[in-house]
Amino acid sequence: MKEALLVIDVQNIYFHGPMMITYPPESFENIQKAMDHASSRGIPVVVIQHSASALGGGFSKGSEDWKLHPEIEKRRRDVLIEKTLPGSFTGTELEEWLRAQSIERVVISGYMTQMCCDTTARQALHLGFKAIFLSDATGTLTVKNSAGQIQDKDLHNAALITQAMRFSTVMTTEEWMNSSTLP
Repeated sequence: MKEALLVIDVQNIYFHGPMMITYPPESFENIQKAMDHASSRGIPVVVIQHSASALGGGFSKGSEDWKLHPEIEKRRRDVLIEKTLPGSFTGTELEEWLRAQSIERVVISGYMTQMCCDTTARQALHLGFKAIFLSDATGTLTVKNSAGQIQDKDLHNAALITQAMRFSTVMTTEEWMNSSTLP
């Protein structure tokens, strides 16, 4: 089954300040490992970058926070997809590009676990793609809002448990690297 690695929103905003990804601490290292593995195996790499809609914020196109992390920017990618909503398929050319490459399975990595990664995996299922969700190459932070507060580890694990119920095969980066086949 031909697969592609999706690297979702690994942008500077997640490496400092109030949006800094804190769990799991090895997520960024594992995203890089996954990208390097995909490149060495000829697995297509799709880098996805979030741009703010009219609301602005930290994802304002062209800002330092919006830019891809330099380690992601310097690695091989087959295509860069810009999105403005949590789902990587919504309003983008992602589905068309994957189908043109005969991709049947997407491998989810990036930020944030419970938001853009989760939404993209759910969309993939709805569109007929299989999904692998990399448990240690996705990440999040502690969230506090009007609904309450949840710690980073608990939020991450809740998203993984939900993904494993129906949407994705959840595995570590190492497990995926040991199981992936040449396209």
